[in-house]
Amino acid sequence: MKFKKYLLITILTLMVMSLFGCNKTTTTKEEEIKPKDVEYEKVESSSLYVKKVDDLKDDFIMGMDASSVLALEKSGVKYYDYNGKEEDVFKILAENGINYIRVRVWNDPFDKNGKGYGGGNCDINTALEIGKRANEYGMYLLVNFHYSDFWADPAKQMVPKAWKNFTFDEKKEALYNYTKESLELLKNNKVAVGMVQIGNETNGSICGESKWYQMSELFKAGSKAVREVFPNALVALHFANPEKVTNYDNYSKELDYYDVDYDVFGSSYYPYWHGSLENLSTVLNKIANKYDKKVAVLETSYAFTNDDTDFSGNTISDGGAITKSYPFTIQGQSNHVRNVIDAVSKMKNGIGVFYWEGTWISVGTESWDKNHEIWEKYGSGWASSYATEYDPNDAGKYYGGCAVDNQAFFDENGKVLESLKVFALVKDGNEITPKVDSTEDTNMFVDLNQEIVLPTKVNAVLTDDSKAPMDVTWEKINLVNQDTSLTLVGSVNSESFTYMKSHGPAKYQVVGNVSGMAAYCYVSMIEFNYLENYSFEDNTSGDPWKVEVLSGKTINELFVEDKQTDSLTGTKHYHFWSSTNSSVEFTLEQKVENVPSGKYKYSISIMGGDAGEATIYSYVKINGVIVKQATGSITSYGNWDTMLIDEFEYNGADELVVGIYVKCPGSGNGAWGKIDDALLNSLSE
Repeated sequence: MKFKKYLLITILTLMVMSLFGCNKTTTTKEEEIKPKDVEYEKVESSSLYVKKVDDLKDDFIMGMDASSVLALEKSGVKYYDYNGKEEDVFKILAENGINYIRVRVWNDPFDKNGKGYGGGNCDINTALEIGKRANEYGMYLLVNFHYSDFWADPAKQMVPKAWKNFTFDEKKEALYNYTKESLELLKNNKVAVGMVQIGNETNGSICGESKWYQMSELFKAGSKAVREVFPNALVALHFANPEKVTNYDNYSKELDYYDVDYDVFGSSYYPYWHGSLENLSTVLNKIANKYDKKVAVLETSYAFTNDDTDFSGNTISDGGAITKSYPFTIQGQSNHVRNVIDAVSKMKNGIGVFYWEGTWISVGTESWDKNHEIWEKYGSGWASSYATEYDPNDAGKYYGGCAVDNQAFFDENGKVLESLKVFALVKDGNEITPKVDSTEDTNMFVDLNQEIVLPTKVNAVLTDDSKAPMDVTWEKINLVNQDTSLTLVGSVNSESFTYMKSHGPAKYQVVGNVSGMAAYCYVSMIEFNYLENYSFEDNTSGDPWKVEVLSGKTINELFVEDKQTDSLTGTKHYHFWSSTNSSVEFTLEQKVENVPSGKYKYSISIMGGDAGEATIYSYVKINGVIVKQATGSITSYGNWDTMLIDEFEYNGADELVVGIYVKCPGSGNGAWGKIDDALLNSLSE
């Protein structure tokens, strides 16, 4: 009897557990959505040199941002494989080693009449269609939420129109709901999402918020939505400017302090502006080691040509204030990609590299006006005139076509370039016999009173990125104007040299020929400068420049920075930044030796911002006493102010010191600036 009683109780208990779902054996784990399993033939190349990336993991992400594809196809763009056959661009990408597609998502990139802002008019429906096509060819999708109605980057993090008047709590809830609903749309349509990006280049701001507590709450809201809809997807955060080392330290520290839930610390890396690969590795490895986060390059690119093909200027070309790490050739583009993959793969927890908009090519080729009609209709330019209502200060003034067509992996006719094969070839390498690919630019500084002697050899750059000196024949000389346009001076002869020496400080482009290839020598004509290390290029322990922080101030950053885009000459300058008000006050000066008696002029240049009611001046001290000074100011990025002391006398015996004094109370949080090109020149009697 007792046995039957216990048996009855057991049966009843199991029935109750089954009824209320308490029996764990009945639950099933949600099945992960995966892209279609597709195999492709091995990629081969007879012309592209690719050095093997050792120990590259099979699951390393080879990503491509292809956000503008749908708008381009509506504009008439077609894509062709290596045989000239029209093909789905996503199939071409997958065949060449791409395993992830990245697509940006804007909340509402349309005006009240439904006219698109441009840049692909990328909303969640764009991501849905691109995701389906990517999955069909075996590629995962990275969803890149900007939380803006148009471009979000370090300079712009604007609030979507619909959230403009929200309180912070309302905005946070809206961001969570928007993220969740968008991802549910993808999930319900069986789109395989491998990674979700919460914000785009959120350098100290996201969705209009710039305080780290609020930013972190928004990051958390987005991350929470991802975990609920795609629990297997990686959550990525994205920042830019890795060359500013302390910024990445601060970002990762704040994220840790506020306990933000994320998997991947992602960085943009454009070599034109973002420093060396060695520095990138250092800053990302530090984050990976300290916080055990995965790291990735979420944006990178490189130009394969100088040519513009849509009558709308390119962001990158020769002559700009950029670092040109490789030739602008198909091989140069490939070498850049290979080296970024190599650097990331060797980082601790390095998981992948995404190339930015490698499919964004020209639409139309007849004229700007005809192309403009297409850009306006389909949103295939970087911005349309309709974006004026949302972004009047940028898109509203400079709307137009594609600025990166010379950085794509397809030519102007849509045919795929050989360089795309690098993504597939890096695992095994394709180390064929190197050949000459281009020439390396030469830079010279020549005193106006010296003889101009051009080099007889220049470096040829080989396909394996090595260099070899070759004979050069110089043919013509152009004056480089302030807007980087060129004016012909003449042939390379004594008359042209006389012109260069008699027309004061200026920059010239000398064009030559090396075995049928163009070669360029940039000659800067300068006045003799009595200062050492005048543009801070030689940052050694024996640097004659001495900096002194005054009044017990603590300045966050005060050092020589290596960043060509922020330099007036060369690649370096003296940099300062502080995060708190009334903390910037210092002098930077040099004691000058071996200066003969006579009349002189002294100048030094500065740019910056957020200064408040600043006091800035250049000065000349003789025997410790300031005898002359010239006031200056900082206003905004790129606006250099040159403080010129046009004349002073020196007897050749007393102590001579020149320098700059900077005091910035700051407007908002601290102040920042760059100092470059200190010149001490003699005046003719």
